[in-house]
Amino acid sequence: MASLFPLLDDPKRLLLDLALQHSVAELLKLIVERLSSSEQVALARIWLAEPTTQCTECRSAELCQSQTECLQLVASGGRSAVSPHAEWTATDGDFRRMPFGARKVGRIAASGIALEEPQLSDPPPNWIARPDWVRAEGIQGFAGQPLIHRGKVLGVLAVFVRQPIASECMGWLRMIADHAAAAIAMARAFAEIETLRKKLELENEYLREELKGSGAFGELIGQSPALEAVSRQIDLVAPTDATVLILGESGTGKELVAREIHRRSKRADRPLIKVNCAAIPRELYESEFFGHAKGSFTGALRDRVGRFELAEGGTLFLDEVGEIPLELQAKLLRVLQEGELERVGEEQTRHVNVRLIAATNRDLRAEAEAARFRQDLYYRLSVFPVEVPALRRRKEDIPLLADHFLELAARRVGRSKSSLTLAAAQRLQQYDWPGNVRELQHVIERAVITSTGVRLNIELPDTSVAASPVVEVVKDVSIRTDAQIRQLEVDNIVAALQAANGKVSGVGGAAELLGLKPTTLASRIKKLGIQFPARR
Repeated sequence: MASLFPLLDDPKRLLLDLALQHSVAELLKLIVERLSSSEQVALARIWLAEPTTQCTECRSAELCQSQTECLQLVASGGRSAVSPHAEWTATDGDFRRMPFGARKVGRIAASGIALEEPQLSDPPPNWIARPDWVRAEGIQGFAGQPLIHRGKVLGVLAVFVRQPIASECMGWLRMIADHAAAAIAMARAFAEIETLRKKLELENEYLREELKGSGAFGELIGQSPALEAVSRQIDLVAPTDATVLILGESGTGKELVAREIHRRSKRADRPLIKVNCAAIPRELYESEFFGHAKGSFTGALRDRVGRFELAEGGTLFLDEVGEIPLELQAKLLRVLQEGELERVGEEQTRHVNVRLIAATNRDLRAEAEAARFRQDLYYRLSVFPVEVPALRRRKEDIPLLADHFLELAARRVGRSKSSLTLAAAQRLQQYDWPGNVRELQHVIERAVITSTGVRLNIELPDTSVAASPVVEVVKDVSIRTDAQIRQLEVDNIVAALQAANGKVSGVGGAAELLGLKPTTLASRIKKLGIQFPARR
């Protein structure tokens, strides 16, 4: 009769240690290392049920084409008696994937019933895949235990032993398998909780950012035909997943339109994530959009989820999309077309389901024609363009907006709301508002702060000074022809573009150097036929 062989010096200690593990990888390593620490254990292996992906090189791929899961070898430990220096710790051999129902391990997983052979016959049973290996290594016993948690088979634990397995040891193996299954489920739950915690932390960061900027334009306020036209466009495009390009001058409320599109869409219960493309350092664009892996670059102290993954199932709003560097635009186009991305420093392809809304105050068509913006990306973004009218085109909305901002500002500074008189409203309507709704909000807020009585003290720039400049006659100035004046303007714009390295808008751009609006400068460049190389 075979002598009693304890597979472990202290099996109770293993059971206790399993309960302390919160990492699946460390848990699996612990099990196979403890089981294979005995010289009599030739091989201990664990397969876990995983989705059937990347099966192109699997030897048994044809057996699991109709299955959504297969067994994947995730941990292995043991030593050869024939080749003492060989260690069987690799998980990429011929049996790295096993379809449910195939061979002994697959049948254990499919049935949920253990396969226990305390003492193998000679010749070995026909379910042994490599009988020559069994004979050479002196294998005499086998135990295959399903890892079952709450009725679901998570995987299989298999042990090959060089001596018959006593019934007491077989009982310990069953107990180890049960505890291992529970520990694996618990470790996975911990991992999922940690992932959700990190995602929640990031979402809270973005929400705090959103709260700081919320209320900038209140709601879609106004009754003008121009605003009603925008509202009708929102109603048309919101229920779809079409990409929207919001156009308009700075301060017109493009972000508010994006919020309304998201609010009226089928994704309203998922997050709306905002990215200000003009505020991201050039070297951090890829990490900001796609995320990065720990250690992928200096300062990457932990894994980080990018904005695309954070917006999963929801909407991603790219403000100032024209500021995205050319070299990143190709990667952005791939995500839009294929819904796939890779984090910086990681080779794993991730799938995302995100609706994109972009906004710009630049003429992207002109930028694309001038090779400063990818044409294919421009056409992909402008599936449904929405133009937000400037405030000077919807002056009938100014009293409603002003009254709304009065209430917000009074609440913010802790004062009672002053009434907007007819004279004040008419004065506001007479101004052209180059800064649009944002400028109106700031003027009203300043008025609330500076007003000491019931009367609202509204301060507007004196347009009469700009309209009637003092012309000083200067002697001894050479007279230039119209063609010469135009050439001077061309030379001046080219010099500004060179100084700004081809950048038209934004901080340090040619428009800022010339004291012009980016749209005005882009129009003049097109009108004068200026050709300037794209930034590299």
